[in-house]
Amino acid sequence: MSKVYTNIIRISGDVITVEADGVGYNEIAEVQTGRGTSLAQVIRIDGKKVSLQVFAGSKGISTGDRVRFFGHPMRISSSSSLLGRIFNGSGTPLDNGPSLQEEVVDIAGPPVNPVQRIIPRRMIRTNIPMIDVFNSLVESQKLPIFSIPGEPYNELLARIAIQAEVDLIILGGMGLKYDDFLFFRDTLENEGALSRCIFFIHTASDPVVECLLVPDISLAVAEQFALRKKRVLVLLTDMTNFCDALKEISITMEQVPSNRGYPGDLYSQLASRYEKAVDFETAGSITILAATTMPGDDITHPVPDNTGYITEGQFYLKDKVIEPFGSLSRLKQQVNGKTRDDHRTIMDSMIQLFANYRQALEKQAMGFQMSAWDKKLLNYGRVFEKEMMSLEVNMPLEKALDLGWQILAGCFTPEETGISKAIIERFWPKKA
Repeated sequence: MSKVYTNIIRISGDVITVEADGVGYNEIAEVQTGRGTSLAQVIRIDGKKVSLQVFAGSKGISTGDRVRFFGHPMRISSSSSLLGRIFNGSGTPLDNGPSLQEEVVDIAGPPVNPVQRIIPRRMIRTNIPMIDVFNSLVESQKLPIFSIPGEPYNELLARIAIQAEVDLIILGGMGLKYDDFLFFRDTLENEGALSRCIFFIHTASDPVVECLLVPDISLAVAEQFALRKKRVLVLLTDMTNFCDALKEISITMEQVPSNRGYPGDLYSQLASRYEKAVDFETAGSITILAATTMPGDDITHPVPDNTGYITEGQFYLKDKVIEPFGSLSRLKQQVNGKTRDDHRTIMDSMIQLFANYRQALEKQAMGFQMSAWDKKLLNYGRVFEKEMMSLEVNMPLEKALDLGWQILAGCFTPEETGISKAIIERFWPKKA
């Protein structure tokens, strides 16, 4: 029988403090007021002083109200009935469907034992050339999408959700504008992809604590489906909102702030979520793509700075394209040698020539005389940006590789590309 306490000794913002014993960190409790009940989560334990973040806010709570602890952390159903459903940050349905209680699991468990992991070896195709060709997404990888507010990172995530070759998509939204939530829902529904998706959505108007629950709920469900041999792609947006929620609660708890007011354990908080990415030897996998906005396009901001030490590269979204020189997939070499023999050649050669194009642009901007080679580079760069870099381009990997050869042949002679003669003889487009 769970214990009930009535000695609330402090109410600060949405955090209440009660004297209790035998309570665990992250444990869920129920606050019973004269106007109903509210769920709360333990966020700090100091002796017998237990601080709880109230999901619905502390408005209407008085010091004489009853607090009942459940004896376990937040739990979520992991049944197949979740597919096609939309829930809020605490797992309550937002789609007028029934609540689910089957196959319930605790959230925020530890990452998978490294012994059970295998080296990533399979590519996730997205039909986006700047990903598939130049920075291949690898199954079980953890990658952020670094961006600034206003860039189409949610549109990119929605497109990946529609086209990625995986079994299941889990979308975790944190601090979303309501329009963004409707965009994800309507876009995936119109494209027929909603049936393989599960949404956990926290909007900007929802309680802060629910924002903190979204990654844990999303990854707990993903782990259960991965154990059932499903290839799961978890899309999280926006992790900066998640970190801002951590910051808000730490300020409420009067914790000593670290860099720019963020809590000192920001790295550990991020790592405990990203490290849930895994590829099981005898089961499925979890791959994580997480949008991370950078205030002022500042890569040294604590959120992207800490993220970069945890993840295996990043996609850098700038000026509505995936910037090739800011993006990196550290695991791409695990897979792009197994796709087609010319994949690495196209990847390396086209990026090298595009770097030369950027140098030619600088020469042009400074008023230097343009050589014939510079003019070729300028033509190549414009074609590359239009035909390969644009997020509107949508094609399978093999077609993108063929297009790469066509662009090279249309702008250069074989000798000018620096590609080996053996590869040129096999793949250079034949004249009609």
